[in-house]
Amino acid sequence: MKNVELLSPAGDMERLTMSLAYGADAVYLAGNAFGMRAFAGNFDRDEMTQAVQLAHDKGVRVHVTCNTLARNDEIARLPEYLEFLESIGVDAVISAGVDVLSLAHRYAPHVEVHMSTQTGITNYEMARVWHDLGAKRVILARELSLDEVAEICAKAPRDLEVEAFVHGAMCVSYSGRCLLSNYMTGRDAARGACAQPCRYQYALMEEKRPGEYFPVFEENGETFIMNSRDMCMIDHVPELLQAGLDSLKIEGRAKSAYYAAMTTAAYRHAIDAAVEGKPLEPIWRAEVDKVSHRHYSTGFYYGQPGQYTDSARYIRDWQVLAIVTDCDQDGNATLSLRNKFTAGDQIEVVGPDVPAFPLTAPLMTDGEGFTLAQPRHPQMVFHMKLPRPVPPLSVVRACRPNS
Repeated sequence: MKNVELLSPAGDMERLTMSLAYGADAVYLAGNAFGMRAFAGNFDRDEMTQAVQLAHDKGVRVHVTCNTLARNDEIARLPEYLEFLESIGVDAVISAGVDVLSLAHRYAPHVEVHMSTQTGITNYEMARVWHDLGAKRVILARELSLDEVAEICAKAPRDLEVEAFVHGAMCVSYSGRCLLSNYMTGRDAARGACAQPCRYQYALMEEKRPGEYFPVFEENGETFIMNSRDMCMIDHVPELLQAGLDSLKIEGRAKSAYYAAMTTAAYRHAIDAAVEGKPLEPIWRAEVDKVSHRHYSTGFYYGQPGQYTDSARYIRDWQVLAIVTDCDQDGNATLSLRNKFTAGDQIEVVGPDVPAFPLTAPLMTDGEGFTLAQPRHPQMVFHMKLPRPVPPLSVVRACRPNS
């Protein structure tokens, strides 16, 4: 198997740091304009400059999204933005059209152009056309089967890279081409502001009976008729590599730093195991079930994924309690609190290349050395003895269903 890139989300500096620590080969992020996740946090120019430096120091590539559908006033600002991206050493821009592709060649000639999944690349001829126009990589439509992916990889130009999503939320519309959010809320999905009305619970109202609502049911009484399952291909990474993909992409720039860390860790170990011809250790497989997610499917890789119509709620069984900021060789850890917990609680610790291990929370100490049974204040610094040393950015968590 050839080397394959693990591409992880970085919605802001915290999520970037986690993706880097937990094993990403590349990250994708956005500035304050031109990106498809307007509410992700994103990066101003100083932060983006710092992000590129941090990533490159670890040998990690940085891809910047320029994949909204730009209007005239925005496209006028794009050349200067592309020049900035080139000046700070960005490795690739993600484009949803020939406009960005053309301008990038002129104003950022040393930056690769990757064609977004929004371009709906569903066959090898479409991939070849984008290659002929100068794209270095195509990001395939999420609606393809694994056999179709393999055929595109086999028949695309040899020097064209092929990327595909392997984990995360899926859109009810084909390749994200949705007008529903804009129509209902004025928030344009094609410009990074989707309100996700496909997740709403709908009822039917007859014109001559205003205010009288009739439920809209699926076959077993479920009413979330457009709610997509999340994609999870963690059990099929060997098949993805055998298909010939160059990059496996995790969706989730708008999701938490914990999500970025744990999904990156799980797929890092899955890829490494597949390359070595070994099965994925169950303890790492379990990590994708310990992040916030909707009911999983394998996307369209093995047929229709099916909708989950009972509800649109996330499954949230685990809560982050604290982040380790420092730890010595004896397990004396300094931590930053995220959610309250008490000495005697059953907790877990997981870290970069450190499989999750359980423990009973001991008595702790505050910043002045006083005994502490329960750290209470968000972000407060406290100290706790762990049974073994762990690296910075390790996570302390507890099973708290629907937290």
